[in-house]
Amino acid sequence: MEDFPALSGLSAQMAARLRPDIARILDGALSESREVSVDDGELLFGAYGADLFALIATADELRRRAVGDVVTYVVNRNINFTNVCIKHCGFCAFSRTHKDTEGYFLPTSEIIRRAKEAWDLGATEICVQAGLPPKMDGDMYPRLTRAIKAELPNLHIHGFSPEEVLYGSIRANCSIEDFLARLKDAGVGSLPGTSAEILDDGLRHTIAPGRISVADWVRVIKGAHALGIPTTSTIMYGHIETPRQRAAHLALLRDIQKETGGFTEFVPLSLIHEEAPMFAEKTVPGVRPGATGDEVVKMYAIARLMLYPHIKNIQVSWVKEGLKMAQWCLNAGANDMGGTLINESISTAAGAQYGQLVPPGELRRWIRNAGRLPAERTTRYAIHRHFTMDPADDGDQEPLDRAAAEGPERFGSFFKLIADDRFKFQDHYVPVAVRPGV
Repeated sequence: MEDFPALSGLSAQMAARLRPDIARILDGALSESREVSVDDGELLFGAYGADLFALIATADELRRRAVGDVVTYVVNRNINFTNVCIKHCGFCAFSRTHKDTEGYFLPTSEIIRRAKEAWDLGATEICVQAGLPPKMDGDMYPRLTRAIKAELPNLHIHGFSPEEVLYGSIRANCSIEDFLARLKDAGVGSLPGTSAEILDDGLRHTIAPGRISVADWVRVIKGAHALGIPTTSTIMYGHIETPRQRAAHLALLRDIQKETGGFTEFVPLSLIHEEAPMFAEKTVPGVRPGATGDEVVKMYAIARLMLYPHIKNIQVSWVKEGLKMAQWCLNAGANDMGGTLINESISTAAGAQYGQLVPPGELRRWIRNAGRLPAERTTRYAIHRHFTMDPADDGDQEPLDRAAAEGPERFGSFFKLIADDRFKFQDHYVPVAVRPGV
């Protein structure tokens, strides 16, 4: 520090301000000499000031070791084909009952139209998730998958959460493992690891009675991995969970990954509280109004420490956090900007204000502004296209960027969908109990 004498003692001064117990954890993580335990994680969630800055720096270094300086994204589209659900989760403002006038159900022809449109605009993936409609035909998910693959054989279907897999197996009267095999045979390429929330049964019973149990969630995930179906992993936080429950959740994901190696990524999802029934209607005492900025940053950083080196990819959610906070989290352990989405309904219904589409060119702009190299990936994190730091090297504007420039009406919205008479649930959904011959 000869040329900058004022900085010469900065590192020593910052180190002197660290709590010894936190310094010990960070040192063990950086030296890779000890695993960050649940107790350690709980302690780190209380980091502030210099401790927090040191935690962020540690996570950033472990990110660099794990994946380097490339930040990835995927061109994809969400297709939430119905919002009608038999469950009544306290955090979900998306779902409606089968009698609700705002219930919708997209027929297969419309789902395929949306998938084709996404493919034509450069998407390599569609994410297919929905509510759990009553008296569902047990073959509905495999049948829908086969129909999509028949039209678009090279499009990756990232579909059906563990909750949907469990429901499908019940309706098909078969085991979870058999139903997963049916989905794979039909063409499902990977599963979203949602329905996780906090993997603690007591907490789950409080915020979402009747939600899939921890044991069944784990069974679906491990069953998928055993069949060669990769999954993502998630957490939803910022409601009533404790720091220890967050840390225990991360440790459970780490244990599963050590056993199966089937997680492609980890995606922290902070609660969007505005329209969540448990907050808006005060159905669950003590619900916080989502995570604070520090809590968001800590979640990404601690996840990097606890999951290193087992889960390499940590994805930021621009839907939940906005692009500014998402970009900042690239300095706290994250290395993926998620997908373009095109249609986003679940967070939007809960009150998220960050839109339903970020086109590829815009994602690259934020990545470059963070000093990182953009790359388009596949669902399984194979690199589809590398980009330089110079936007001039990108070439012609991509189809999805041009389509996005037409404005938000180009792809519709959740609020337009629930008011669209063409897709009313009662008009398009036929429960198995009233099918001819059943």
